[in-house]
Amino acid sequence: MKVTLLMAMTLDGKIAKHADHFPDWTPPEDKKIFAALSRRAGVVIMGSRTFDTLGKPLPERLNVVMTRDPSRKSPWDNLVFTADPPRQILERLESQGYGEVVLAGGTCVNSLFARKGLIDAVVVTLSPKIFGTGLGLFSPDVAMDLSLEEVERAGSELVILRYRVLQARVSENAKAGRRVGVCFD
Repeated sequence: MKVTLLMAMTLDGKIAKHADHFPDWTPPEDKKIFAALSRRAGVVIMGSRTFDTLGKPLPERLNVVMTRDPSRKSPWDNLVFTADPPRQILERLESQGYGEVVLAGGTCVNSLFARKGLIDAVVVTLSPKIFGTGLGLFSPDVAMDLSLEEVERAGSELVILRYRVLQARVSENAKAGRRVGVCFD
């Protein structure tokens, strides 16, 4: 199962100003890239806050929403809520015939997958914005070694960076028992 993390990011490394920030700050090319890659995969995995910000499932693909509330139920056929851990989610999707998923955040969900070494590729669309403060791609306890595979320009403002993940690990602070992340395990 190939897991591709696909995120829009500002020049200062932020994916949002805050947890409820609606993702309308990227150029149209970003949305086209996200739609194409996630539809090709057939599955997008996101956290409940990311989903709640969107308000409804993305069409033409299965939406898997990770939540701490196992009682959440979906009124849509293409939306599944789950409190299962990342590896179990991937195993279930693979047993259903999926070979690729797009991981769409936010910070906590990205970090959960990274800590377990489950991200194979990272695609970042870099937008010409600076938020100053906000949410990072991962929580501070995640460390990764990447290999740049491709740099592409989309439209007049967007840069697409494609990386292969060489190794994911928790930071030295986390290994020493100093929990710096705010995400659940």
